[in-house]
Amino acid sequence: MRRKASLVLLACAVFCTALSPLLRWYAFPRLARIPANQYQDMVLEAKDATLLDYGTMRAKKVPKVTIVQTLKGNVEAAEKIEKTAGRPVVVWDGLSYVQGPDGKMVSSIPERYIFDAHSQDPVHATGEAVDGDPVKRDGIEFKWPFLTQKRDYEYFDAQTRTTNPIHYKGTRNFRGLPVYFFEQTIPWTKVPMPKTMPVKGITPESVAKTGTTRWYTTVRRFWVEPVTGAPVYGQEIHKEELRGGTLLGGRAGVTAFAGDVKMREDYIEHTVALVKHNRTLVLMLTSYLPWGSLILGLLLLGLSLYLEARGRRPEDPAPTETTEPEPVRA
Repeated sequence: MRRKASLVLLACAVFCTALSPLLRWYAFPRLARIPANQYQDMVLEAKDATLLDYGTMRAKKVPKVTIVQTLKGNVEAAEKIEKTAGRPVVVWDGLSYVQGPDGKMVSSIPERYIFDAHSQDPVHATGEAVDGDPVKRDGIEFKWPFLTQKRDYEYFDAQTRTTNPIHYKGTRNFRGLPVYFFEQTIPWTKVPMPKTMPVKGITPESVAKTGTTRWYTTVRRFWVEPVTGAPVYGQEIHKEELRGGTLLGGRAGVTAFAGDVKMREDYIEHTVALVKHNRTLVLMLTSYLPWGSLILGLLLLGLSLYLEARGRRPEDPAPTETTEPEPVRA
């Protein structure tokens, strides 16, 4: 009986031990993926900002500038690209909509971002663009990979259409979550005018004819939860200028926008709660279940060997009865 029990325990031990690496190295890459149909939005604000008044072409102080960023998963486009890419793909159709304190549009820049559903590596395909201009990303954008490492990454900047390093600056605690802090500085760079302008009749082509150019610089900061790779907070110290040309009436330059852009409080709370939930799910696949399965397998193996050893131990001999010899009679 003990031998049968030890064999059953041995089989269970082998199963649990083999399950451990399968969960980590096989199930995790196939289950931890960004959904193709995911939709998310984010509201950021720059309070006490500087904004260009296109009516007077003068910069003025405003109480607040609001930036609404939306990312919508395009399932149909993702399925088409997957056929040739040979891997799960996510297509995000994004929009960065900037509005002044009066609610009027300042700029509206669409974007299409195509990336690997698990690794977040960019996938190059037709349609990859920023504001209608074809681009070829060489780095991540919006999200870090699962199990983010303590190192620098290449991060795509949509304004300059270039990829630059974003530097790891250390580990911090953000509202109960351990996070990695990253920072990227984009120096003053000449960038294209938005195709959608806030004043009717003004187009990038008409501005170009005046000789006026647009310049941009920013210091970009992210607080990233490393298990999910999701930023829980973001900040940009953002500056834009128009320089030269007849549009400025002989002035060398004018501030188009300047402000400290931060996530709005209600979106911070929602993001932190969502990331905490997803963090537990990812840890189940990368840590809790693999290690639990391995430890359980070792315990079952030890119990199986113990029962086997007891089953092979010789039993004590049964006690023999002693009888007195019968007396001899003549």
